Amino acid sequence: MENLETIIMELLVNAGAARSEALTALRFARNGEFAQAEKAMAESQEYVKQAHRIQTQLIGMDEGSGKLPVNLITVHSQDHLMNAMVIQDLATDMIELYRRLPVVK
Repeated sequence: MENLETIIMELLVNAGAARSEALTALRFARNGEFAQAEKAMAESQEYVKQAHRIQTQLIGMDEGSGKLPVNLITVHSQDHLMNAMVIQDLATDMIELYRRLPVVK
């Protein structure tokens, strides 16, 4: 079980980092710093890829038969991943909108 907790925490950390990088990208875009925004979004996407690999590993361990216990930290990590992915989608669109607006400082 200790290994499972470590795996779930890795998922949580990667999902949280993905969310943070996407929000950082939005701050850069708001200031007209689009190269930095693109870099932050690329980092965010890498964190989500890693989190998704971990999620896939957990699904494989469960084998669809409820072998893994569902607890608050597991649900929390899945929630973080889902939120990170939604924020990425919205950030991508918002960055494009910022590109079309004049920079206001």
